[in-house]
Amino acid sequence: MGELTSAETSIAKPSFKEAFYFWLKLGFISFGGPAGQIGIMHTFLVDQKKWISDRKFLHALNYCMLLPGPEAQQLAIYIGWLLHGTIGGIVAGSLFVLPSVFILTGLSTIYVMFGKIPWVYALFYGLKPAVVAIVILALIKISKKSLLSIFHVAMAILSFIGIFFLDIPFPYIILGAILIGWLARKFTPSLFKENKSAEDIAKNESGYYLNMDTEIPGTGFHAFRLLKQILVIAALWLLPFLLFSASQGADFWKKLTLFFTKAAFVTVGGAYAVLPYVAQVAVEDFNWLTKLEMIDGLALGETTPGPLIMVLAFVGFLAGYHHFGGSVLTGALGLFTTTYYTFLPCFLFILAGAPIIEKTQSNKSIKAILSVVTAAVVGVVLNLTVYFAQAVIFPNRLAIAGIDYFSLAWIIISFVAMYRFKIGMITWIGISALAGLIHYLVTQVL
Repeated sequence: MGELTSAETSIAKPSFKEAFYFWLKLGFISFGGPAGQIGIMHTFLVDQKKWISDRKFLHALNYCMLLPGPEAQQLAIYIGWLLHGTIGGIVAGSLFVLPSVFILTGLSTIYVMFGKIPWVYALFYGLKPAVVAIVILALIKISKKSLLSIFHVAMAILSFIGIFFLDIPFPYIILGAILIGWLARKFTPSLFKENKSAEDIAKNESGYYLNMDTEIPGTGFHAFRLLKQILVIAALWLLPFLLFSASQGADFWKKLTLFFTKAAFVTVGGAYAVLPYVAQVAVEDFNWLTKLEMIDGLALGETTPGPLIMVLAFVGFLAGYHHFGGSVLTGALGLFTTTYYTFLPCFLFILAGAPIIEKTQSNKSIKAILSVVTAAVVGVVLNLTVYFAQAVIFPNRLAIAGIDYFSLAWIIISFVAMYRFKIGMITWIGISALAGLIHYLVTQVL
């Protein structure tokens, strides 16, 4: 990818080495599901490093939210591609997942050999409420920058009501936002009158390496490039499949690869949307694991960094472990295979689609419609925030008697510590994990 151009670029381009270490660090601290991970990326990339502006960040997020697969990981691929081309996208997307792969392999091995691991849950017991605070902070920042008019605020509220109270599937929310945005742009353009001055908006876009004025080389639709990308991904998919077909237990490996490839294309709406489908097939149809093991896998997935969809890797581990008579090695191979086929399509979606999406940012009509989608995404992020906060504060039942007072208190403490006293996120993550362990040890003594 050639040199980009921008009307306002005062931040130097990050070196590939600097970006590599950032994506590696992100892979180890990306807790809290998509809302938490997007919040962490926003804090580092937009607020601290100034590598990308709010609007550019949200422009990329809008596209990722439309796709099947983990939107936070796809957002990492997109921004990695913006910074350093195809290799940058591959590195960002891979490092987003790899730490959790190895952590989950270790935890899965401990799980099948020694049973439950309370000290792991204890460490992350303090971390979860801190992540809720991180999500709330990110929601505040994103809302300030993307809710530009009363119309946008109304769209965010409608989006939240639709997904939280009416259980409208996420893809329909986004499609509805696109339709409303198109109709509003066509018949009542005055609705898009922003409540900020043009100077304030321009100021928000200055001081970043990448902003909405940045022109990325090689954007637009190119049939040959798209065909080449599809052929490369197809070859990467086919090669392991053929190797498995010639190996012992070929039928099992074929079933595993085909099932998780299919799952990768039906994960529209995030991990919580696809988990019931995976649980039903893996538990009831294939008998790869039990219901209780599936619940334990969800707990492990929620307490490790990386996308929550990594729960599928735990399913793959137990599938290989049980099918081959309690072999940890085939369990690990099942985990790696599941991860590979779950995330491989993500790279195609972004590396093929991002150049096309980038071309749309100079189109005023498309920008207006996408601003409505961005507002709807704020409502979706609010829904994720409430969902995650509810799960942390009310772990057993939604009632006063079911409140986890430690978690509630730690959310408030974390918010104040990071918002008021500006304590760094990494520092506070470590403090929170330690607080969870101390709480566990104290309750064991008492």
